[in-house]
Amino acid sequence: MCGIVGLYLKNEALYPQLGALFKPMLISMTSRGPDSAGVAIYRNPVAEGQVKFSLAHERSDHDWNSLSTALAEALACANTIVQRDTHAILVTDGDERSVQSWLAEHAPDVRVVGRGSSVEIFKETGLPEQVYDRFDLASAQGRHMIGHTRMATESAVTTAGSHPFATGADLCLVHNGSLSNHNRLREELKRRGVSFSTENDSEVAAAYLTAKLQQGISLKDALEQALDDLDGFYTFCIGTGNGFAVLRDPIACKHAILAETDDWVAMATEYRAIATLPGAENARTWEPRPATVYAWGAETLEGLSVNDENHMTAGVA
Repeated sequence: MCGIVGLYLKNEALYPQLGALFKPMLISMTSRGPDSAGVAIYRNPVAEGQVKFSLAHERSDHDWNSLSTALAEALACANTIVQRDTHAILVTDGDERSVQSWLAEHAPDVRVVGRGSSVEIFKETGLPEQVYDRFDLASAQGRHMIGHTRMATESAVTTAGSHPFATGADLCLVHNGSLSNHNRLREELKRRGVSFSTENDSEVAAAYLTAKLQQGISLKDALEQALDDLDGFYTFCIGTGNGFAVLRDPIACKHAILAETDDWVAMATEYRAIATLPGAENARTWEPRPATVYAWGAETLEGLSVNDENHMTAGVA
């Protein structure tokens, strides 16, 4: 049992409040996932030719500035790096693949947990409120966030096993449910050269989407193919550079609720997370249908559009 939440702000006047609005949503899911928590926030897009990396280390006193200096000297690139507890956000004009290769060789204890032009991923073990505060996210500004609270059922409670899992540039996934064929899929993906850092079934789902996207398949088609290839129960929320998408399995036994006002769109495992938002009492709320992709800010999803749903009772799942 886990909790997932997503918030997309349609009203730019609310951008300065993103972190404050999102915090009670995530914390309300603590009872569904007290083991660890994580968020992906989309903010401060980098300039053309730059890449933003979200990096993580086991120690909060890791010397990130030395790492950035060594990287700049090795690749003749310009970097900025900002530490946030056990994580750091690196912005570089170095070649993306070269940076990843250099990190793998010279800083093997550093994990790349996200990359792209605007996404920043933070995740840690501990109660959601503690994790949120560690990364000083309440004051965060931006357009959209997705988050996850984890109750571990498939693998150990570790930072690496926490959600979100990156699936590509500015893409990441959070998952409520369990996959029954993740071991077979993991072996298939390994044969294609995909490596894994945990035994988590959600990492397999993320790797599956990554492999599809690397084949040139659109996110829309990758999600639709996942309906045939992933066995089990799941609700996915996928963060993109422009918004987020939601997908439930064909049976849809895992709770999910969507809500929309003129100011925002939100999704959550339970309505109580959405109830914390301003104007929630007048929002259009509905249960997302099985095997249907929903998306907002969907220009990167090639044709996805908001599904027209009838109003349904909040909290039904």
